[in-house]
Amino acid sequence: MNYNDICEGRFESRPNRFIAYVNIAGRTEKVHVKNTGRCRELLTDNVQVFLNKSNNPERSTAYDLVAVKKKERIINMDSQAPNKAVEEWLLRGGLFENITALKPETTYENSRFDFYVETPEDKIFIEVKGVTLEQENVVLFPDAPSQRAVKHINELAGAVKEGYKAYILFVIQMEDVMFFTPNRNTHPEFADALLRARQAGVEVLAYDCKVTPDSMKVNSPVPVRLSEIELAADSLMKWYDKGRRILPWREDATPYHVWVSEIMLQQTRVEAVKPYYDRFMKALPDIPALAEAGEEELLKLWEGLGYYNRVRNLKKAAQVIMEEHEGRMPEAYEELIKLPGIGSYTAGAVSSIAYGKRVPAVDGNVLRVLSRLRGDDRDISKAGVRTEIEEELRLAMPRERSGDFNQALMELGAMICVPAGAPRCTECPWEKCCDAHLTGRESEFPYKTPKKPRTIEEKTVLVIRDETRAALMQRPGKGLLAGMYEFPCLEGHLTKRQVIAYLKKQGLSVLKVEELEKSRHIFTHKEWHMIGYSVKVDELAKKGSQSSMIFAEPDEIKDKYPIPSAYHVYVQNFLS
Repeated sequence: MNYNDICEGRFESRPNRFIAYVNIAGRTEKVHVKNTGRCRELLTDNVQVFLNKSNNPERSTAYDLVAVKKKERIINMDSQAPNKAVEEWLLRGGLFENITALKPETTYENSRFDFYVETPEDKIFIEVKGVTLEQENVVLFPDAPSQRAVKHINELAGAVKEGYKAYILFVIQMEDVMFFTPNRNTHPEFADALLRARQAGVEVLAYDCKVTPDSMKVNSPVPVRLSEIELAADSLMKWYDKGRRILPWREDATPYHVWVSEIMLQQTRVEAVKPYYDRFMKALPDIPALAEAGEEELLKLWEGLGYYNRVRNLKKAAQVIMEEHEGRMPEAYEELIKLPGIGSYTAGAVSSIAYGKRVPAVDGNVLRVLSRLRGDDRDISKAGVRTEIEEELRLAMPRERSGDFNQALMELGAMICVPAGAPRCTECPWEKCCDAHLTGRESEFPYKTPKKPRTIEEKTVLVIRDETRAALMQRPGKGLLAGMYEFPCLEGHLTKRQVIAYLKKQGLSVLKVEELEKSRHIFTHKEWHMIGYSVKVDELAKKGSQSSMIFAEPDEIKDKYPIPSAYHVYVQNFLS
């Protein structure tokens, strides 16, 4: 849009929203202000302004104040200019191709939206908001509370529910800014309404404008940052790019590598996973090999990682992939989450890291980081809260490099924003914007319902051996440590006398019984408190009356039979 007759002046004062006094060529002139907002940051003493001469001789003011010079930037401050510029832009095909109808000022429910547009496919409402407030190259809206703006946003969300498409378009009446964000300090209700509207399907866009003293034209899209997460994303990515860990699955992020590594990393530290990952990939380098692997081979490869259903589900999922997806791991989150053993986190990780899809991957690290960043006291142990956070993150995460963004959040939680103990806040890229840190409440987040105390079970482990072999038994096919092998393990803490009596009932000829060191192993909901005995017997294979016993040589215990890490102390005793 263009103005016809522009002159320059110097701002003197503004007695009310509609009137200003401007020095034009040495004389003070009363002029009309075409922006009823505050504009305090723009209309400063003696600032250069641009005025459009009115062609109406009946007016009490001969000029309209339409633009201002702020440092090297010209900012249009005409409240009517955004709608005019958008209408011209839409007619040029700026947002939609094949517009069949364009109507300004269209009423819907209790609101009057700026534009109603029809295309062959859609019926669309557009609300336009002009933006003139700029701080350190960031533009904000509104500059003062606006209940009307909140009402419009809420009713745009209502229109989406009725089948319309809806856009809120922030027209930035200047050029060359970093990003747009709602002015939460001035009007938090508006910022919250904007987030809810986007969650409901309203498109929130911002465009800057090429501005001269006598024209304004819609120019280029500007990033929109609606939440704390979006505002913090740039600093997080710079931190990640500068110092991210070099990890084997990260450097070769195929879908198979990402999937296996993420399953291994559940409940397990990165450094502990590395050798398991390398061994697993050498033995089972791809999905077909995993689908055909035998149960005991899988369990042996997984031995020591714990939570053994994870590897069983890996195989089940590999078989489904072979049968239903022609051996190729699905890309879509919705398909991935259907696979055995894959939940929302793993589906998000594979989809975003391996395929670049814009999907969140929310694990405990991410929940902790976001809770602290936002001072969010919701109970993260509740499934509904986790789902809400996933949706909030999905809408807030950058459109580019979504996989790296997810990994950066995980990395921040693993390396800096650590659980238990003090987070390393002075090394954090979010030190200056983290609510928990700024208020000194790091230890209060995240909040989750305290777990019930683990039950304690007492066990007696028997390392029954002859000259070279030890007795093993296979655990049941269902339940804790299903299908794994173990040394005979009895309930309770038995005395040496009780152990000898038990062994005699089994028909074993006991030569010697020695106490072994005590051990403790923690599972998710229980603890085993173990005592052990080394039992030397005469000719184990002939004397052992239990047909379920397996008599294993040291090399077989090392390489063949999968034994849970709960028995690590007793395995080492036998092998030493």
